[in-house]
Amino acid sequence: MPKVTVRFWAAAKAAAGVAEEPYAAATLAEALDAVRERHPGELTRVLQRCSFLVDGDPVGTRGHETVRLADGGTVEVLPPFAGG
Repeated sequence: MPKVTVRFWAAAKAAAGVAEEPYAAATLAEALDAVRERHPGELTRVLQRCSFLVDGDPVGTRGHETVRLADGGTVEVLPPFAGG
């Protein structure tokens, strides 16, 4: 199972209470399920409005279950930013 770092930005970081955490997940969907399990509540609501980068590449509208994660990779959780 790939080990990835999930980095939280802005409102996601505030809701998680941490800037980043390690997760073991094969797909983005699995990683986000693990995030929701670890952080029920506000972060779960914030994730609904977020966009994601996997190893620097935008996920866009691809199904999260189709986005494979690489060992040592990074998932960036990006809430909407004011003015950007």
